[in-house]
Amino acid sequence: MGDYNVSMSFFRRVFTTTYTPHAEARTFLDRAQTQQGPAAEVTVAVLDAHESEWLFGVPLARRGLQPVFLRIANRSDAPLRLQVVGIDPNYFTPMEAASANHFSLIKRLSMFGILAWFILPLVFLLLPFKLITAYLANRRMDACFQALAFRLRPIAPGATSEGFVFTRLDSGTKMVHVCLHALGRSIPSAAESQNAARGASAPAQTPHESINPTVEFSFTVPVRGIAVDYHRRDFLTLLTPASMEDCPDVLSLTQKLRIMPAATTNERGTGAGDPVNLVVIGELETLIGAFASRWDETETITLATCWKTARSFLLGSQYRYSPVSALYLFGRSQDLALQRSRRSINERLHLRLWLSPLRFLGKSVWVGQVSRDIGVRFTIRTWNLTTHRIDPDVDEARDYVVEDLLEAERLEAAGYVDGVGACESASARRNLTGDGYFTDGKRAVILISAMRTAPRFVSWS
Repeated sequence: MGDYNVSMSFFRRVFTTTYTPHAEARTFLDRAQTQQGPAAEVTVAVLDAHESEWLFGVPLARRGLQPVFLRIANRSDAPLRLQVVGIDPNYFTPMEAASANHFSLIKRLSMFGILAWFILPLVFLLLPFKLITAYLANRRMDACFQALAFRLRPIAPGATSEGFVFTRLDSGTKMVHVCLHALGRSIPSAAESQNAARGASAPAQTPHESINPTVEFSFTVPVRGIAVDYHRRDFLTLLTPASMEDCPDVLSLTQKLRIMPAATTNERGTGAGDPVNLVVIGELETLIGAFASRWDETETITLATCWKTARSFLLGSQYRYSPVSALYLFGRSQDLALQRSRRSINERLHLRLWLSPLRFLGKSVWVGQVSRDIGVRFTIRTWNLTTHRIDPDVDEARDYVVEDLLEAERLEAAGYVDGVGACESASARRNLTGDGYFTDGKRAVILISAMRTAPRFVSWS
């Protein structure tokens, strides 16, 4: 009986197409995050690869898709509409996501490898049945994706709407920004507000004098799938209370930052590496939230991640979460590393941060280094005889971080303090792997905002 069931299962897989979603699965809600305000209550959960495959019946992660669950309860007296591009400017519609996962005869045969050549004659005999079942399965898939998707319709006052938005795949940490527009409502212009405060009658509004108000929520969501390197750090015990120094004002912070180490070192502390050209102020959760939508975290160094790194290195392919080599400060390797890759692992920005003993107005102060990889080169200073070649203008990478956080609206204030000291390209310094760099010698100091905001102060060096 068992052999019969196995044989039937084999022939069913070869000659029919089955589609079995589990739309009732809701395990992801156990770790959902909820925020609420006067106008709305929003719940967000991000599915990992296994959850999305089980729920939707197809491996969405293989197609670079990630479902984000939303539940929005409208507590206002005006209809609310979700701005989906705020979650992902390149989101996928339900039909687009379903179509990317549709069954095809070629895909099904490729699962059997060389065995497909032996069953191919049988497949042609039963081809009509195979095509019909595939067509029906794809129809059911379309219906499932549409039924589970978040409907882009106004949410009536007092109503609740929920469903999935199909976004690009992210691992580690995903930033989900939910922006809701109140329809049919306007807020007064600055002139109208001043007139109302003086008791003057407000003139009739014109279209350009009022705007639709928005309600915004930002979620920083951990996503299972990679082993993020900084998760190994116990930040609560990394520094002792006795070693902490609080800076009550900008002047005292500036004085302390000027005497911070000028450059990273090797593990023994015997050589000077890349300049310490970056300071970020904010708690770990705030920092991760500010960078999450635009930068990627890095995986821990294991055999598996080394193999993925080597493969990406040799093939020139992209590996968004590639481990970052260790540099040292305060006698330890970096506490946190982030990166932004381009077409391949050989072209990326990467920054390293260390938690310093300083605190500014009760907030953590991180010091670190950022540079831009622009290729690879041969060297005898590394075990594998190759290293990334950095752009010698390290100030460009430093200023890129300032501009990027400014664009993301997560920069509250920024300025510059003295650091490693200036050097021109004609007298470039060298890092640990022999790459030359030149700089104006300053460190960028960035105060991170917990929420999206306009900057209070930005001073360029």
